[in-house]
Amino acid sequence: MAEIVALDKARLLLCDCRGSMAPDAAAIARGTGLACSRLHAELCRAEAGVVAEALSRPGPVLVACEQEAARFAEIAEDAAAMERLGWVDIRDRAGWAGPGEAVGPKMAALVADARLPAPDLPLFDVESAGLCLVYGAEAVALPAAARLAEVLTVTVMLTDRPEIAAPPAGADVVTGRIRNLAGSLGRFELTVDAFAELAPAGRGARAFGKPADGARSACDIVVDLSGGTPLVPAPEKRDGYLRADPCDPLAVERVLFEAAQLTGTFEKPLHIRLTESLCAHSRAEQTGCTRCLDVCPTGAISPAGEHVTIDTGVCAGCGACSAVCPSGAAATEEPPVAHLFRRMRAMAEAFRAAGGEGPRLLVHEGHGAEMIRLGARHGRGLPGAVVPMEIAALASFGHAEMLAALALGFSAVDILAAPMTERAVIGGQIALAEAILAAAPQGAGRLRLIDEADPDALMEILHGPAPAPHGCEPILAVGGRRETVRLAARALAGGVPEAPVPLPAGAPYGAVLVDTDACTLCLSCAGLCPTGALSDNPDRPELSFREEACIQCGLCEGLCPETAIRLVPQLELSDAAFAPRVLKEEEPFACIECGALFGVKSTIERITEKLSSHAMFRNSDNARLIQMCDDCRVRAQYHGDSAPFRFGERPKVRTTEDYLKERDGEG
Repeated sequence: MAEIVALDKARLLLCDCRGSMAPDAAAIARGTGLACSRLHAELCRAEAGVVAEALSRPGPVLVACEQEAARFAEIAEDAAAMERLGWVDIRDRAGWAGPGEAVGPKMAALVADARLPAPDLPLFDVESAGLCLVYGAEAVALPAAARLAEVLTVTVMLTDRPEIAAPPAGADVVTGRIRNLAGSLGRFELTVDAFAELAPAGRGARAFGKPADGARSACDIVVDLSGGTPLVPAPEKRDGYLRADPCDPLAVERVLFEAAQLTGTFEKPLHIRLTESLCAHSRAEQTGCTRCLDVCPTGAISPAGEHVTIDTGVCAGCGACSAVCPSGAAATEEPPVAHLFRRMRAMAEAFRAAGGEGPRLLVHEGHGAEMIRLGARHGRGLPGAVVPMEIAALASFGHAEMLAALALGFSAVDILAAPMTERAVIGGQIALAEAILAAAPQGAGRLRLIDEADPDALMEILHGPAPAPHGCEPILAVGGRRETVRLAARALAGGVPEAPVPLPAGAPYGAVLVDTDACTLCLSCAGLCPTGALSDNPDRPELSFREEACIQCGLCEGLCPETAIRLVPQLELSDAAFAPRVLKEEEPFACIECGALFGVKSTIERITEKLSSHAMFRNSDNARLIQMCDDCRVRAQYHGDSAPFRFGERPKVRTTEDYLKERDGEG
């Protein structure tokens, strides 16, 4: 979907593409409230003046054609009205469907989606000075380096150690084996073993010097022609790392062409925004949540003390971390989840307002958009009830978005995998959503990952049997993912289930169970709980738990010195999840000196009993110290006979009057 103008009073220009489809103006108007133009036949060519005339008047203009967007942009530029022009594809995505299928409601949904203003995506600059490393064997790497040396500053690192008769002009030649490569375009860092430089002098062929391990260097671009294991994880997603099979000349030519273009300043999106204060990765050197670390395909996420850090240069924006993050610390910016909820709501509402029933959401990336176009032009096209929605990263569409889509009015959600889709992440999110839907009477079988690369086969799948509408009253998706999950689950279940919904291990919702016999109320769990789900009472020994805030990070379970805590993954949909409940409470102990309440009575008594037979505490005032509050214990130790700084009782202050009385014998 192209970036388009999105204002409430836009005018929609309709075109039937030379009679090849039939836009349903009435349904679009009912679903969106837009005033549609008369039906045109060729807005991109013969009737292009209609677009120019519409742009000459005030207000935004929306053209129902995306194929000829470049042509419409030219018209808008000539009219100095580019900021008022937008377009939306209703032909390939809705114009060609099965015989007799109503496509008007879907057209209305697509137009409603196009009218929403897309939030600005944060960008940052990446600078490359063109310092390039070519890595591989002599036969391929030297000719490649000679080519690139014309436009880049090149160092070629050979994986073999031949004698060099004629080094390539303008390129340095070394030999070595890359042990580790980190970073991305403009800031690669590498560690090299068996590193040696080409000897600068000598007669005949030139040889390399003595090899050394652990050499370190940096560069902007890496061209890997070694043919071995990739030097970085998910190499196809690493900016500046170009890899080709050295036995494939076309592939080598392709990466050399790409490398030659990587000089200058580039803008890269800030895909993920990290709020460190919300991260539950670690506390007190105890590891808790590692969900984002486990799923990041590029290795862009790494521990950084009590939280994680994201290397924005390495991050490829797959969105998997935001889908699995239980606290919202990692949040996708492409787009923000709130905008995604608005899109789905707008499409579902427009579909219903246009007279449609049982819409099905098809979530896809750019690869899926091309499959939809091919399936429409050369096959059956999408069914009339299937509403496609393109997003930047499929893995960011997690269980919260799936449940929200169903609760907003879609009867089913299909996710169309692309070649580089993180299938395991999406599969795990579907499994979690299905577990939550187990409480819904008709919840099963409404979520699906479609892994199909053939457009015709995709159309056959989508034209197959589909779930019936579930009849759920649409929700108003507000707040973050966790709030929306709870709201959607209750709506889809038709109320509040009698018992919590059991969830698979690793789910980000659940309860904490405490073995009250083992718990000593040390409260280390409450002090380090990152979300405040566990809390203490400053007035008495008490441990409370609020289930709605628990993200099942496992810190409390790992930190408990008595191993008295156990996590139970579940989703409590009743209001009881929001109210703190006491897990354990005891009577405080009264100080034997001042009567102040402190500590836990059972613990003080147990310690006193256990130490009663110890030599240091038998027939000693030391036993009394255990039963004193902090202030009384300090005073007792200061005035005790064994205190190292004891100086006896403080002398009485003598005044002038006391002196005079003593002198006159009146004292």
